[in-house]
Order: sequence, then structure tokens, then C-alpha cells
Amino acid sequence: MAAVFAAGVGAGAINSVVGSGTLITFPVLLATGLSPVTATVSNALGLIPGSISGAIGYRKELTGQRRRVLKLGAGALLGGLAGATLLLSLPPDAFETIVPVLVGLALVLVAFQPQIGRLVQRRRERTGASPRRDGGPLLLVGLTLASVYGGYFTAAQGIIYLSLMGMLLDEPMQRLNGVKNVLSAVVNTVAALFFLFAADFDWTAVGLLAVGSALGGWFGAKVGRRFSPLVLRILVVTVGTVALAQLLLR
Repeated sequence: MAAVFAAGVGAGAINSVVGSGTLITFPVLLATGLSPVTATVSNALGLIPGSISGAIGYRKELTGQRRRVLKLGAGALLGGLAGATLLLSLPPDAFETIVPVLVGLALVLVAFQPQIGRLVQRRRERTGASPRRDGGPLLLVGLTLASVYGGYFTAAQGIIYLSLMGMLLDEPMQRLNGVKNVLSAVVNTVAALFFLFAADFDWTAVGLLAVGSALGGWFGAKVGRRFSPLVLRILVVTVGTVALAQLLLR
């Protein structure tokens, strides 16, 4: 119980700043004897309070982004529901093959976001096009597909969100991080509500993760908001690299 609670605190903090907290909680839940599916659905429900507290902690960065959040949140809701459905209907190997590829690509996009941003800006200057405030159809489709993956497993979905938004939106990393926290909360909530009617939970694990992740999400948001864009990018790449290594080796 102590290990599950501690994992919840760590996951809540990491999720609010970067993402990939599931890579902490999931192995711990498996070590307690839960089956992979029960561990996944219990993890999804238990991390909801952490996602919400992280989003609240970034409320200042969310100012002026209501329309964007509502639009992208609708895609996240549909994607999360689709991913939860796939978890209970597809064989486990179906997504495990592509997950490391997605995480690896996301890390490259985050690492080279400044260079990509400059290339996009130069292209806009040549063509006279103005940046779209909501990122256009490409961002909506990309985030919806990332939410399908998030509803299925959730690990590193925040890194994928940040990479896509960083490439297609002209916003500081901290403001994008606020949007990422809201989208993660939407996906976790819709997936967990679906699981309530279709899967078995371990309610002790859910309770421990809920309390731990709420505390961790609040703390992570309090600390993470002080990071500079460079520090935040380095942290994302570092955590994402560890996540990728764990996905490849497990």
C-alpha cells in the first residue's frame, strides 16, 4: 500500500509537468499481483485526481485558451473513449509494437521544437500565411489519435501532446503544458468512466493512487510552472527517454 501511494504521488507530479507517470504506477501495480488489464483500468481511475489538480495548478497559463481547450478537448474525449474500447477488445500486442515508435517520434519533435518552429515561421513568412490559433485540422486529428493511445495505455501521452502542440502552435511551452494537463484529465476521466461499466477495478489501489496523485499533481504544478522553456524541454526529453527505454525493455 505504501508503494502504491508513493507511486501515485510521483506519477501525479510527473504527469503535471511532463507526462509518463503511468510508467511509475503500472509496474508497481503489476508487482502487487494485479493482472495487466486490472492494473491499467485501476491506474486510469486512480490518476484522475492528479490530472485535475495539475490542470488547476496551471489555470494561469490556461487564461485566454478556452476556445482552444474546448475544441481540442472534444477530440480528446472521443479519442479516449475509442482507446478504452480498444483496450478491452484488442490483443495486448496490438499497440505494444507501435507505442515505442510514437514515443520516440514525440521525443524528436520536442527536442528539435525550436528549430522546427523557426522553419515553420520562415515558411509562413515566404507564403504570407498567418498561424492558426487552434493549430488547424492537423493538430485536432493528431491530438485525437494521441488520445486514442492515451485511453488505451496513457504512458507518455503527455509527451506526444506537447510535441504536436509545440510544432503547430505558436505558444510558450508552459501554456502548452496547461492545455496538455486538461486534455490528459479528459482522456483519463472518459476512459475510467467507460471502464466502470466494463472492467474490474482494485478499489484499494484506486484509492491510494487517487490521494497520492492529487497531492503529486498539485506539487508538480507548483514547481513545474517555474521552469524555463529550455529546462522544461530537457526534462521532457529526459523522462521520455527513460520511458522509451522501459517500453523497449519490458
